[in-house]
This record gives sequence, C-alpha cells and structure tokens, in this order.
Amino acid sequence: MGTKARLATAVTLSALLTAGALAATAGAASAAPTDCTVTYGSNWAQSLCTGGTGEHRVSMLQQHFMPGAGGIICQGNWAPVGAVSYTSCASHTIVRVWVDTR
Repeated sequence: MGTKARLATAVTLSALLTAGALAATAGAASAAPTDCTVTYGSNWAQSLCTGGTGEHRVSMLQQHFMPGAGGIICQGNWAPVGAVSYTSCASHTIVRVWVDTR
C-alpha cells in the first residue's frame, strides 16, 4: 500500500471515529429530562419533569426590596424525573424562575 493510500485510509478512519463520537455525545444529551413544568408563588417554586432521564432542579431569582442589595437566588433539590424539585424563598419581587437539568 502506497503512502497516499495509507494517508487516505487514516483520514477516512479519523472522520468515522469523529462522527461516531459526535453521535454518541448527541445521544447522551438527548436523555436529559423533558416535559418540564414550573409552578411558583410569591415565596416558593417547584418543577416537575415527566420525560427523559436524569435530574432537574428549580431555581428562582428575586430582587431584594432594598435598592442596591442585589438579587436573591433560591434553588431546589436535584430531583429525578417524575419527582418534584421544590424551594422556598423570601417574599420579594420575582425576576425569573427556571429549571436546570443534568
């Protein structure tokens, strides 16, 4: 086998290995929790994910009532799919509520 043929084989093999690694990574990422819902009130938040696998956690950002005091972040427990993640927080203005997944 000549040098050009060996080089072509090596390049092709490298491309196939890279494509396989990317496909494996994409498959693992798609297994994260799905179908997540968030419910919250003035001083609490909860999330529930009903599909996929892995864990989820609810987070809430509030603005402190004192100007310049900054934000308050309250985070719930990491919970498996089908279980609720819950956090209690202060009674300040809610800026944002979201779900983290892993």
